[in-house]
Amino acid sequence: MGRCELTGKGPVVKNLVSHSNIKTKSTAQPNIQKKRLFSQALGQMVTLRIAASTIRDMEHTGGLDKYILNSGDEKLSKRAGVIKARIRSKLMGKKG
Repeated sequence: MGRCELTGKGPVVKNLVSHSNIKTKSTAQPNIQKKRLFSQALGQMVTLRIAASTIRDMEHTGGLDKYILNSGDEKLSKRAGVIKARIRSKLMGKKG
């Protein structure tokens, strides 16, 4: 049972409904993958456990750096928060 480190997506409880309308509880697990992603700002690979849907969203947004900087802090895991802080400090150092 995993949880996406960038979106907080986790298992959800759902009902399987039969033809006779009998409801059976089950859980749906998100498609969590352990991926190594390249951060342009840091210039290195970062390993995160993220959902496959998050990978698609990340590619649409423009990469790991843009996605993680635009996401809210309440959704991120501690590891992702540390990576976000490192990216932000690296980008501020280049501007200053």
